[in-house]
Amino acid sequence: MCQSSVFVIKDGEEELVMKDVSTIKPGANAGELLLEGILGEQKVFQGRLKELQLMDHKILVEAFKTL
Repeated sequence: MCQSSVFVIKDGEEELVMKDVSTIKPGANAGELLLEGILGEQKVFQGRLKELQLMDHKILVEAFKTL
């Protein structure tokens, strides 16, 4: 399968955001990523792409810091 898992880095550790992601699109608002799974599920993530590890089917994202 060609789906990937999306992880956010928190305190130096990878935390799973969503498994089996097939599509990532810009969200409706600035700074949003719309993650879509193979079964049609959707999740909006506030942040940006950090790294794509295509051979490992891993996508790393970075959350925006809140003040």
